[in-house]
Amino acid sequence: MSNPDQSPVSVDGPSALSDWETSTLEIFVRAVGLVGLPRSVGEIYGLLFCAMAPLTFDEITERLSISRGSVSQGLKLLRQLGAVKLHYVPSSRKDHYIAELSIKRLMRGFVKDQFKPHLDSGQARIEAIEQLIDGETSDAVKNHAYKRLSTLRVWQQRMRKLMPVILAVLGGASVLTNSEDKEADRQII
Repeated sequence: MSNPDQSPVSVDGPSALSDWETSTLEIFVRAVGLVGLPRSVGEIYGLLFCAMAPLTFDEITERLSISRGSVSQGLKLLRQLGAVKLHYVPSSRKDHYIAELSIKRLMRGFVKDQFKPHLDSGQARIEAIEQLIDGETSDAVKNHAYKRLSTLRVWQQRMRKLMPVILAVLGGASVLTNSEDKEADRQII
């Protein structure tokens, strides 16, 4: 994985990234950092986003100067999120990758694969917390903890109600979508 204080590429030559590519990769590195994903995930997506043609695993590794393991894990995660797709290249035996360019598809994949499972497992965690609170000996601590647990339950219920709205918006609910965004998505798709 690259050092966070360095640019994404440390090689000079024909495979080195241009200034605009490096700056674009940095946008994606910062974005994935906000959601706790590894820097290499942002670098890989950014490289594919900038690429004029589909790239192979080896091309990604060489252009970014990151380990094969980081590229492998990053591509696996990006494919699970729907952010990267395999692209068929005639007469090539290697897998080629391209970036998903639809923001709706990217966000939908993130919500379904990262956020929803966390929300789904929340009920079991809340029940486990309730059992731990039951074991408290101090009535004051118990009352305080039950109030906090009640707040967690309300938050969880609200998020469950909000999830279908989020997915509907990401799926193209026209009432809440800016016409410029719709036109941009049509051009990409």
